[in-house]
Formats: sequence, structure tokens, C-alpha cells
Amino acid sequence: MIAAGKGNALASRLIHRAHTEAGWFLYAPACALVSADRVRPGTAEHLAALPGITVLELDLPAALAVARETSWAPAHTRYAAEPTAERPSGAVIATTTPEAWKGQSVRVIDLGP
Repeated sequence: MIAAGKGNALASRLIHRAHTEAGWFLYAPACALVSADRVRPGTAEHLAALPGITVLELDLPAALAVARETSWAPAHTRYAAEPTAERPSGAVIATTTPEAWKGQSVRVIDLGP
């Protein structure tokens, strides 16, 4: 999310595709959105206003998953990437720090240079 706010070309392409192409979805876990806004103020409001992004609320199942972890943003992101009825294969985490997800059972898109 911070990368998108800083003009990362790959993040911008993902946002564009989610807005213009059927079957492309981008999810912003609320906890990660708050974390990004703390690093780069204005990020949350900007991303939440984009038509191609769906903000994932911290509902009860997500809150229970987050409560087991020490850091809210990665925990909510990991929870959001898990398979659901709507996303049987789960979601992919787009990040500039793919090494932070090593050893975890999530799929990652590296937005790094």
C-alpha cells in the first residue's frame, strides 16, 4: 500500500487491472491500511477511494485470527490471503518485502524493483 502511494509502477498496474478487468480484485485488509497510513499519511483515504480496491473489515473471524498474533497488519493480511468460499485458492499478497513472508503458507507477488 505504501508502494502504491509512492508511485510503484507494478502496484499501479495492479490497481489499474482491478479497476478495468473483470475477474481482477484487490483487497486492502483494514489493519494493513491503518499501518500504511501511519507510515505515509493519506494512504488509507486515497486507496479506500479507488474503485478497484475492496477494504476488508476486521470482522469477528479476522479479529480472532489477528488476536493470536503480535502484529495486526501482517496478521490481517495473512488471514485475508487464506482460502475462503469466495476465494477457494486464497489471495496473493503483493509486497515490496517478499522475504517477510518466507516460510509462510501464502502466495506473494514481489513489487520490488
